Formats: sequence, C-alpha cells, structure tokens
Amino acid sequence: MKFIPVLFAVILVAACNNSTPETEEIDPVSKPLTGIAAPQNINLNIIGVYAHDTSAYTQGLEIYDGKMYESTGDFENSSLRITDVKTGNVIKKHMMGTVQVFGEGITIFGDKIYQLTWKNNLVNVYDVKNIDKPVQTFKWPYEGWGITHTDTDLVISDGSANLHFVNPVDFKVRRSVQVSDNIGAVNALNELEYIDGFVFANVYGSDYIVKIDPSNGHVVGRISLPGLIQQYAKGYSPDPEEVLNGIAWDSATKKLYITGKRWPKMFEALVN
Repeated sequence: MKFIPVLFAVILVAACNNSTPETEEIDPVSKPLTGIAAPQNINLNIIGVYAHDTSAYTQGLEIYDGKMYESTGDFENSSLRITDVKTGNVIKKHMMGTVQVFGEGITIFGDKIYQLTWKNNLVNVYDVKNIDKPVQTFKWPYEGWGITHTDTDLVISDGSANLHFVNPVDFKVRRSVQVSDNIGAVNALNELEYIDGFVFANVYGSDYIVKIDPSNGHVVGRISLPGLIQQYAKGYSPDPEEVLNGIAWDSATKKLYITGKRWPKMFEALVN
C-alpha cells in the first residue's frame, strides 16, 4: 500500500487494502447536481484519549450497549472483537480471517452484526450476543469497505465514490448514490457511520472525514484531523498503511470515537 498525500478528494486514488478499486457500473446511480456548495468545516473537541490495541488493523468501529465493537483486517489477523472503550482491553475476540479472507467494516442493526469482507464477496452476520460464529452469510457483488445503517437500510461503501443502500433482509441493493463535493466525485470512501441523518465517511489515505447527505450524495461538511495521532502519541510514527480509519457514534452520550489502523490511541470527541 502506497500513501498518497491528498490535495483534493477528486484526485485520491487508493485502495482500502493494497489495491486500486475497480470501477463498477452501478445501475441506478443517482448523479449529483452541479454547483454543489463547498463543504463546511466541522470542528471536533477532543475530550478523551484512551489506549487502543496496536494489533488492531481497524476496519470498522461501533458503539453498542456501552461496549466498543471493532472489526479488523489483515487476512489471518482479521477479527471481530468487543473492547472496553476507556481501557482498550479486548473483552472478546473472534478470529475470522484466513489467508484468503480479509475482514472489513461492521454495523449493528436489529441485534445483528453485519461484517463485510474485502474481496471475498461475503458478508458475515452474527447475533450481537454471540460473536463466536456467524449465524448467516450473504453474497455481496462488490468489494466490501465500510458499512453503516439508516432506520431502514444498510449503507455500504466499496472503495469508489458510491454508497449502496441495501435491504438488510435479502441484501439486495435498493439504490446507489455517487458522493461528490464542490470539486467532483469523492472516491475511496471507507469506514462509515450514520449520525443524525447524515453518513460520515473516512476517505482512505487522508486525514479527513466527510459528512454526506444520503439523499443526494452531496458532501456538506468535513472534519480535518492532520497530525492527530502524532500530537497525542509522541514518538509514534505510523507506517504508510496505518491511516485514520474508524468512526463510532454513541447516540446515548452524543460522543464520537475515532481511531486508525494499528493506532495506539482512541479519541473521544464532541462535535461542535
């Protein structure tokens, strides 16, 4: 994986895990309108800094019932785990990766955990009360990167600029939307989180998170976090693939949790 400094979202071409995503023809895709307003800057107030397991190649992050659920990648090291938010201690871990299977994003919807895989075209479904083994598996036609959900649909990214809105019962795509800002299409959408009617997405290889209107794919806000991990983890120098990735929203406390791949820190923040 090569790290490419991001000047503009439209020129970012990177893969979630060591490859460039192939372009898929999605039908239908809602084409964004021209003349999109520049996204507003969103400020975060960091109120807590906690330990994070440096073996966790973070792909998905979720808060549920006061616990942190995390999906990690890196083939045989891929896992689904439950951790303590404040200490970073791993409470429970299910190793689900193989030499062929690479874990990706997760979301919890209807007491089920949906975990993507990268290039395996499979989605594992677990009972939220038992992560030891999947209770169901779905086929998925694209690469799996990030996943979240609205009140009715799962929302999935595939490494392109597209978000797919999916029926959680049969995993059929209901609609897809192309994400764009005032410059153009925003590619390499990765880890996702649904917050108060908007989809927040890490842009792979960058130090920012975009806020997306799911009705039309327009980027309406942007959180910029340059040098975040270096500021709070003195002496830590991330490898090129150890990028910002991981967004979890605690709807009960209105707090946002952010980390990165193999980062030694987890950040708790308030959105201003």
